[in-house]
Amino acid sequence: MLTHAWRKSSRSGPNGACVEARLAEAAVEIRDTKLTVSPILRASRADWLSLLRTSGR
Repeated sequence: MLTHAWRKSSRSGPNGACVEARLAEAAVEIRDTKLTVSPILRASRADWLSLLRTSGR
């Protein structure tokens, strides 16, 4: 069950090529909007937070 809509990354440019994420029940889903049919990457919330800490966000 999805709990949130897709949100564009604040670091995406204005050219339409961006990354979006949304919260799912027990995960974060990420997609690349420049692809016509984008695969969706799922990460646990703990893994997502770890990635954000590693990237300096």
